[in-house]
Amino acid sequence: MVTQSNDDEAGLVRLGAPIDARPLFGPELQALLGLLRGLRPAEWERIAVPGWTVHDVAAHLLGDYRARLGLREPPAPFAPGETLEAFVHRANQEWVERHRGVGAAALVEALERNGTELVHHFARVDLDAPALGVSWAGADPAPMWLDCAREFTEHWTHRQQIRLAAGLDTDAEPRALALVLDTFMRALPHTLRDTEAPDGTQVEVAVGGVVEAAWTVTAGPGGWSLAEASEDRPAATVRLDAETAWRLCTRGIQPAAALTRAGIEGDHRLAEAVCRIVSVVY
Repeated sequence: MVTQSNDDEAGLVRLGAPIDARPLFGPELQALLGLLRGLRPAEWERIAVPGWTVHDVAAHLLGDYRARLGLREPPAPFAPGETLEAFVHRANQEWVERHRGVGAAALVEALERNGTELVHHFARVDLDAPALGVSWAGADPAPMWLDCAREFTEHWTHRQQIRLAAGLDTDAEPRALALVLDTFMRALPHTLRDTEAPDGTQVEVAVGGVVEAAWTVTAGPGGWSLAEASEDRPAATVRLDAETAWRLCTRGIQPAAALTRAGIEGDHRLAEAVCRIVSVVY
C-alpha cells in the first residue's frame, strides 16, 4: 500500500495522492510489441514526431529502457550553459542517430528483451522512496511513485505517436489513459507557480469522454497544491476531452488550440494559465 508520509516530510503533499503505475508496465509493453510487429515496412519510415520517424521513436524507447536498467552508455556531460531540456534532447538525438541502421526486427527483439527486464524492475520498486526528479512537476527529488508514473506516461505517449503515424486512433483503453491523465495533471501546481491568486482560490480541470475525472488545484501561502482542500466553488473550471488533454500535456497541440476546444467557466486568466500545462521535458 502506498502511503504519503514521505511526501509530507519532503513537502511534496502538493502533488496530490500517490499513483501506482507498476501493474500497467507489462500490458503496455505487450501493446507496443503487438503494434510494432503489425507495421508494414513503409510505416516504419513515417514521421511520428517532428524530426523522428516511427523507427526513431521505437529506438528512443529502447534507449529509455536501457537507461533505466543502467545498461545505456551515459551521454557526454552538460556543456557550458546547457539547460536540462537541451541536455535531454541532445542525448536522445545522439542515441536515435546511432541506431538508425538497426533493422526493425532486431529493434523489436531488443525492446522485448529489455522491456521485460524493465517490467520486472518496476514491479519491485518502493513507491515511497526518493527517486529521479520530475522537472515538469517541480519535484527534485521526486517520490518514486511519481517517477514511476512519469516513466509509464513516456512509454504510453510514444506508443500513441506511433499509432497516429500508422493511421490509427489513440488507444482509449481506460485504465491506462486514466493513469496517464492523472499523472499529467500533477504538473498543475508547477504550471501555476507564477500565477497570482488569493489564498484559497481553486481551479478545476475536468476531463470527459472515455475517461471522466477532475482535479482541483488550490492557491495557498506555499504556492498551488493538489492536496485535498475544503470544497469551494472554483474560481475557474476548464473542461477538456481526454484526447485534447493528453495531446496538450505532451505538446501534440498548443495551448491556444486547447483553449478553443475547452469549455471554460469563471476566470479566463486562470483558465489560460492552466492550459500552459506541459507534462514532458519540452
